[in-house]
Amino acid sequence: MLSSTMQNALNAQINKEQYSSQLYLAMSAHLDARKYKGFAHWLRIQAEEESAHAMKLLDFVLERCGTLELKPVAAPPTQCDGVIQLFEMALTHEKENTASIHSLFETARSEKDYASEITLHWYVTEQVAEESVITAVLDHLRAVGDQGGAIWYLDHRMSKRQRGQSMEASKSY
Repeated sequence: MLSSTMQNALNAQINKEQYSSQLYLAMSAHLDARKYKGFAHWLRIQAEEESAHAMKLLDFVLERCGTLELKPVAAPPTQCDGVIQLFEMALTHEKENTASIHSLFETARSEKDYASEITLHWYVTEQVAEESVITAVLDHLRAVGDQGGAIWYLDHRMSKRQRGQSMEASKSY
């Protein structure tokens, strides 16, 4: 059984994961409209992955006989200036999500909820990969800039990401 503190914290994280999915979907649509089909593809897969993260936590809450409390998901921003700014926003978002996962892990530890702590190990590791991959994308984008032929080369490379591919494997995008 989940404590009410742990249940509330897990429900809040489910909402954050759903927001992440919406954020990446909005980013994908933004870049698709600007004909960056590869970046849009990569971000759409990221949106699906974030939705899967929410479902994994949702299933965990239900397996522990917890009560699922879905809340409204905030609308993500709809505009940004360019690809670099968009991936900077993504990195900032992932760092915030990392902090949230760490806080959730600490809650599990303070509640002596070992099952939650073990489940959250996966999320802690996943966040390392999320930040690392987006940082690598940003490094490449900053090297080539938002204009010129090189960004189209990166756009083409980003189209190579496959569904179900781990974040670590997508580093080579």
